[in-house]
Amino acid sequence: MIVETGVVVAVESDSLWVETIQKTACEACVAQKGCGTRVLSKLTGKTNRIRVLAGGMSLQGIELGQDVDIAIPEDVIVNAALLVYLLPICTAVFASWLVGSGGDLSSISGALFGLFFGGLAVSWHSRKTKDDLRVNPVLFDSLGEKQIISVR
Repeated sequence: MIVETGVVVAVESDSLWVETIQKTACEACVAQKGCGTRVLSKLTGKTNRIRVLAGGMSLQGIELGQDVDIAIPEDVIVNAALLVYLLPICTAVFASWLVGSGGDLSSISGALFGLFFGGLAVSWHSRKTKDDLRVNPVLFDSLGEKQIISVR
């Protein structure tokens, strides 16, 4: 489970909008050394806004500007990355191969059509799972009194 702390910037009836500071993949920011991305993000104000579901917790008493912990399972991140990156590429390659016997122009057209179709499929999947607790960030009780949700 990946847990992150953020600041509440908006409260909706069933979810929150939380702002977090963008981190690097190398984790050098934790040690306050290395490439300096943390310092730059503080100076430039580059942040992420994330829609966070309540996850069975009450949103009563949560105010703007409050720090909250959010969590998402690691496998959700991996599956989402595979979906977002691989599906459009695979559909582009498949469509290019499918119409490739007509020459270069048809191969390029097929690849563009496949890329567009793959992007539409990702967008459809995103809208379909918008309120699914298994694939979205949820509020996390940092005291450990409540379990998040079972992913399986």
